[in-house]
Amino acid sequence: MAPITLTLPSDYGYVLLAASSTFFINTLHAVLTSKARKASGIKYPVSYASNDVAEKDRKAYLFNCAQRAHNNFTENLTPFLGSLLISGLQYPRFAGALGGVWAFARVLFALGYTSKGPEGRMIGSAIGSLTDIVLKFTAVYTAVGLALQW
Repeated sequence: MAPITLTLPSDYGYVLLAASSTFFINTLHAVLTSKARKASGIKYPVSYASNDVAEKDRKAYLFNCAQRAHNNFTENLTPFLGSLLISGLQYPRFAGALGGVWAFARVLFALGYTSKGPEGRMIGSAIGSLTDIVLKFTAVYTAVGLALQW
C-alpha cells in the first residue's frame, strides 16, 4: 500500500483558530466551577453536592450545575474537534465558521447553566447542537469523499 500525503488547505488556519478557542472555553468552565465551589463551601475532593444538600442550598445547586456544565463540555469536546478537523480538510472556511459558532454557543451554555440552572442552558444547547450535527455530517461527507479518492 502506497503512503498517503495529505495537504492541508491554505485556509485551514480558520479550523485551527476555532479548535484553539476551546482552550479558553475550558478555562472559563474551570473558573465558573471554582467560583461556584467556593461560594457553596463544598470542599475537594467532593465532585457534587448531594441531592439533599442541593435541594436546600441554592449555592450547592448552582455548584452542581457548574460542574455538570463543565462535564458536558468535556464530553462533547472530542467529537466536536474530530468533526471540525475532518470537515476542515475539504471545507476549511465553512468548518471554521461552524466551529466559531459552536464555541460561542458553548460559552452561552456555560454562562446560562451556571447562573440559572438547567433552563439557562437551552439557547446555547440549541445553537451548539445544530452546529455540531452539521459538522458531523460534513465530516462524514468529507471522509467518504477522501476515502473514495484513494
